[in-house]
Amino acid sequence: MAIAHNLGFPRIERDRELKKGLEAYWKGDIDQAALEKIGKQLRATHWQLQKEAGVDLLPVGDFAWYDQVLTHSLMFGVIPQRHQNKENSISLDTLFAMARGVSNHACNCGINTQALEMTEWFDTNYHYLVPEFAKDQSFKLSWQQLFDEVFEAKALGYNVKPIIIGPLTYLWLGKAKEANFDKLDLLPNLLPLYGQILQKLSSLGIEWVQIDEPILGLDLSQRWKSAFETAYNLLAREPTKKLVATYFSGLEDNVGLACGLPVDGLHVDLIRAPEQLSTILDHLPAYKILSLDVVNGRNVWCADL
Repeated sequence: MAIAHNLGFPRIERDRELKKGLEAYWKGDIDQAALEKIGKQLRATHWQLQKEAGVDLLPVGDFAWYDQVLTHSLMFGVIPQRHQNKENSISLDTLFAMARGVSNHACNCGINTQALEMTEWFDTNYHYLVPEFAKDQSFKLSWQQLFDEVFEAKALGYNVKPIIIGPLTYLWLGKAKEANFDKLDLLPNLLPLYGQILQKLSSLGIEWVQIDEPILGLDLSQRWKSAFETAYNLLAREPTKKLVATYFSGLEDNVGLACGLPVDGLHVDLIRAPEQLSTILDHLPAYKILSLDVVNGRNVWCADL
């Protein structure tokens, strides 16, 4: 049986409602409650549009106030010292300080805070804010947005599939702030948070979780390939069915690695690399679900279904 699902839905809306709401909040024209109401209305509208279009599993976790990598940095407690306030609390204002930088911000280390570095999201025209990792980086489940939105969608009666950026891709996208430090060394400290997330999602009645690992389309060193095997062998012990999603390219030399990961399903991009299908069918175990990207998310025109 074929199941239709969506890797994620554009969050801006057709009339740029989110952009307008954010700008109004930054100017002080609306308060946080009004901004959050705009976000809630957009999510409800997008879920209903997808439901009416025949999508069986609706994405949750694709909405972001700025970008999805920044959302994960808050969720993991990866907050630079300059953006921490005296109470060590995290709020939407923390998120916006990291995204935009703030003058006269009541933080621990001065009145001006520099925003995180921004760079391109793979080879797209979108951008993300680069996580900053210290050698002694600690991780703590600190931001509840994903779980709040799962509650929100399930309260509306939707069958949902949460989306999280995978641990290897998240580390790859960040940068080390100190010399002689390999950010991949942080993986053992980061993985327990993924266990906590999967356990919490399972307790909320979630069956499938989409774990995005687009770096599987890149040229990886043997150390990073081995780290994939280590990480997913540990995550295999956690509840929920796991769909590892790749996109923006074919798997190339990582076909065997991706198909062999101990997960329940694999998503591949047949828009960018349709020629990889036969190779993947040869490598993917029969018990795994194969998810195929057949709608072009880059094209601004309607897809010919």
